[in-house]
Amino acid sequence: MSKPNILLIYTGGTIGMVKDFETNTLRAFNFDNLLVRIPEIRQLDCTITTHSFDEPIDSSNMNPGYWLQIAEVIEENYNKVDGFVVLHGSDTMSYTASALSFMLENLTKPVVFTGSQLPIGDLRTDAKENLITAIQVASLQENGTSAIQEVCLYFEYKLYRANRTTKINAEHFEAFASLNYPELAISGVHLKVQSVNLLEKNKFGTFFVHKDMCSKIAVLKLYPGITEGVVRAVLSAPEIKGVILETYGAGNAPTLNWFVDLLKDALMSGIHVVNVTQCSGGSVIMGHYETSMQLQKMGLISGGDITFEAAITKMMYLLSKNLSRKEFKKMFETPIKGELTANIF
Repeated sequence: MSKPNILLIYTGGTIGMVKDFETNTLRAFNFDNLLVRIPEIRQLDCTITTHSFDEPIDSSNMNPGYWLQIAEVIEENYNKVDGFVVLHGSDTMSYTASALSFMLENLTKPVVFTGSQLPIGDLRTDAKENLITAIQVASLQENGTSAIQEVCLYFEYKLYRANRTTKINAEHFEAFASLNYPELAISGVHLKVQSVNLLEKNKFGTFFVHKDMCSKIAVLKLYPGITEGVVRAVLSAPEIKGVILETYGAGNAPTLNWFVDLLKDALMSGIHVVNVTQCSGGSVIMGHYETSMQLQKMGLISGGDITFEAAITKMMYLLSKNLSRKEFKKMFETPIKGELTANIF
């Protein structure tokens, strides 16, 4: 059997930087010289080609336009390679990786996001291990097809479903967590894939890229003492089509009349409102407490155990489909790319 072909896509981020020790500044290195920087890659049983963005993107500047560029690179090379590794800044990696999980329809090949906390040229860098293992994961084959057929995120010895991740630490090498879903693989002495946790392989449908993402979204995070003016300003922002409401605990919110009335007005105006928990782990269960009963009665959408990043990107994906209120609610509360757990509402 021929070696798997892997396309390495460099979008920007710390992982692709080397330090200029004369000026003590960071600069992007030429990925055509990858084997010079990381000769260990020669030991991998695959063929690697690279694609670098003309201008590296700081992940703080990431937006749906850049998501589309990444998706189109994958689209252009989909029939040429067996897997993809996307190098990305860690700050917004979970957003981009979650977005791609929705944009890449009928995916039958691995798309593995990774990055690093330290530049690739640093003495104590985590970049080498993250990159080498991400490529190895993307190369895994089973009966002549890709063993993993979904968008993933690899960081510090663990492979996660991309749309289940969130960045939890800005300093530790263990920068990401998936608090509501187990790892897809763990890298130790051996690379152990937890097959039972993988998405079911796509047997029908042709791969294509969903290219429209609607970003007309507002976020309303509740806090003790939030005022009527603040809530009104968010819910009445111009052109808003969807709102992510970050509530307390299992989906609880104030029962004040003005708060409830403003939410009802937003719903009446056609705005989709999704209830997600502020907690890092756990789930929204509306009606479990009296303080969420009102939200359930007025028809708010439950985000279940979805991450904030996946809630944002799934809303962008669904808003572009011009669904009715009933259809939107049903699709948001249904796992379509493994982004939330079914039957918890």
